[in-house]
Amino acid sequence: MAIKFIDEIDLKGKTVLARFDFNVPIDKTDPSKITDTTRIDEAIPTINLLIKMGVKKLVLMSHLGRPKGPEKKYSLLPVATYLAQKLEEEVVLTESAVDAGIKTLLTLSHPRLILLENLRFQKEEEANDPAFAKTLASYAEYYVNDAFGTAHRKHASTYGVVQHFKNKALGGLLLRREIEALDKVVHHPQHPFVAIMGGAKVSDKIKIIENILSEVDQLLIGGAMAYPFLLAKGIKIGKSLCSDEDVKLAKGILQLPTGQKIVLPADHIASSSLEGEPITVNTTEIPDDLMGLDIGPNTLKKFKDCLKNSKTVLWNGPMGYFENSNFSSGTFAVAQILSELSNAFTLVGGGDSVSAVKKSGLEKKIGHVSTGGGASLEYIEDGSLVGINALKFGVN
Repeated sequence: MAIKFIDEIDLKGKTVLARFDFNVPIDKTDPSKITDTTRIDEAIPTINLLIKMGVKKLVLMSHLGRPKGPEKKYSLLPVATYLAQKLEEEVVLTESAVDAGIKTLLTLSHPRLILLENLRFQKEEEANDPAFAKTLASYAEYYVNDAFGTAHRKHASTYGVVQHFKNKALGGLLLRREIEALDKVVHHPQHPFVAIMGGAKVSDKIKIIENILSEVDQLLIGGAMAYPFLLAKGIKIGKSLCSDEDVKLAKGILQLPTGQKIVLPADHIASSSLEGEPITVNTTEIPDDLMGLDIGPNTLKKFKDCLKNSKTVLWNGPMGYFENSNFSSGTFAVAQILSELSNAFTLVGGGDSVSAVKKSGLEKKIGHVSTGGGASLEYIEDGSLVGINALKFGVN
């Protein structure tokens, strides 16, 4: 079964309950200030289309952070304020997602937009509580999921609620964009297909590495993830971040028939500590008193060569300790290489690599930058997500 999307249904005069991912970073010194509005901005096209269609009421819902019950610092008030400015329309924030006044608001001619207070103020949200899901469902005639970033969670607002909207559960525009982009990598990649993996732990990404090795032509590994693989090959890595478990996993991956597709760093930017001065190590081996913190210039040339004829590229995870500018050049250089691949479809998924692309200012030159870190990885691992399956097949 295929998902129905909002532009395929006439929603004029209907009341719609829509799940978005407004889990945005809030300034610690000024709780009224959002430091990165990307996730809200990505939802605006769906909201605007619903308004243009002439919905009677639009009930928006999201979580923010990991609150332990109602906490003022996790209120969606800054989101409501920002949405009102962007949409040039009043947005009323409710006292809670189960506030008795919501039913009254729904009977009034104004306002059209109602934002439920942080869903995670109710413990029932993450517990996928049936009664809570039923309460949420009671607010509307149609349900829309446009929260790709939480579509891998079996929560009340992303999963349980769907059973109350038989043939009336729809996908939003962002959800469709994410699925279409990821499907180009997961289900229909054009070859040569090259994946770039970085970040810290092999154990965190073991499943995705094993899955993707059978599909890709080459897998380029950088960042802290490279050190267990180098050590597994008997190459000294100095004081670099590495666990015995990761070395064992890396050894198993290298012994697979597909293990020969893996390309590892040939040189490094290293230092004696995380805050130390950068030292270029021109060999694959890292001296005992140093730790690898970025890929070196020869590795970048090697990676660029692997990528130059690619038709599909997936990038997840930074190439080093890029939070420190001394060790960020490898990560930003990879972003630059990807931005110049005119014949390839490029997809960046996962928090830190997405952050790096945004900081580099090259976001518009990348095919697709996913809004869902864990969700995009899980989609690549499994080919779908529980929230998406709920829209397709309903809830068991």
